[in-house]
Amino acid sequence: MSPMHINSRRLGAILLGGFLLAGCGQSAPPNRPPPTVGVVVIKAQPVQLTADLPGRTDSFAVSEVRPQVSGILLKRLFTEGAIVKAGQPLYQIDPAPYQAAYDNAAAAYATAKAKAVRYGALRASNAIALQDYDDAVAAYKQAEANLHTAAINLGYTRIVAPIGGRIGRSSVTEGALVTADQTTSLATIQTLDPIYVDITQSTVELLNLKLAMQGGRLTRNGPASARATLTLDNGIAYPTAGTLQFSEVTVDPTTGAVTLRALFPNPDGILLPGMFVRAAIIEGVDQKAILAPQQGISRNEKGDPTALVVDAKGFARLRLLKVSRAIGDQWLVTAGLNPGDRLIVEGLQKVQPDMPVHTAPASFVKPAKGG
Repeated sequence: MSPMHINSRRLGAILLGGFLLAGCGQSAPPNRPPPTVGVVVIKAQPVQLTADLPGRTDSFAVSEVRPQVSGILLKRLFTEGAIVKAGQPLYQIDPAPYQAAYDNAAAAYATAKAKAVRYGALRASNAIALQDYDDAVAAYKQAEANLHTAAINLGYTRIVAPIGGRIGRSSVTEGALVTADQTTSLATIQTLDPIYVDITQSTVELLNLKLAMQGGRLTRNGPASARATLTLDNGIAYPTAGTLQFSEVTVDPTTGAVTLRALFPNPDGILLPGMFVRAAIIEGVDQKAILAPQQGISRNEKGDPTALVVDAKGFARLRLLKVSRAIGDQWLVTAGLNPGDRLIVEGLQKVQPDMPVHTAPASFVKPAKGG
């Protein structure tokens, strides 16, 4: 064996012995301490619930103006697009033929009345037969009815607004012939103050609302529960609140929804018929609502909401939740969390289910004031 080979074997033995001694002299690396996470303590609290629903504005009242008698239109007495009051004159039909008819009816009425009075005196003295007196009285009553009809027709030559509101464009001009039985309206009046907002709500939402009330979890909050607010199509909040009027008792088979109708003041005419809006309806108060910060709620591979809570032994435990809606930056939790649970909202990236953790109040939770 060569001297070089013997030296190599000695060197390897020396190095191996050094490694073994070094290994015997070092201890195992220490275990890492549990991560610290920020938690919030879940509490039950009263929360006012609102439903954000689509809606469309609708006139409070609509009236199509039509003539009651036929004739030539002499004047239009309103400005198109203006606000008119109930009873305000809108059109004038040529009254001449109706005035003549009224004058004839008035003359016939006067003659029949005088004859009935005269025959009454004669009948009192038995100077005429009873039949003659009865005929005179009947003629008098007929003449009175004819005069009343002539007066009504003469009054109809001036067409007035049946309701107050904003009047649209006129479909006829001066000199046009209008008839009592025409199907085309002369103009349309819409009452816009107040104004209706028809809101659609799904039957699922309505059913959940009724079940929550029947179970005692959700209560009406007096007259305020009938309030509604609007957001216009441009995102601006309508300044005045309205009141909920009624809910349909039947379901639309094509949409599976019911219609809620709310009434809103509209003194400045901001709301016009047919506008799309978003309506917030105050449904009631959930007396024992569970709210959880959205940053503490995740989704599993199925899309179900989940959360990590710290149990009494200091371990992170996974919970499967049910949530119904977002309220601000929090979720309304209907199942999976209970009052007193410590929900992890900070440091989630450092935690896995069933890991031990240290807890600290979340940074956005203000410490309680000492008393």
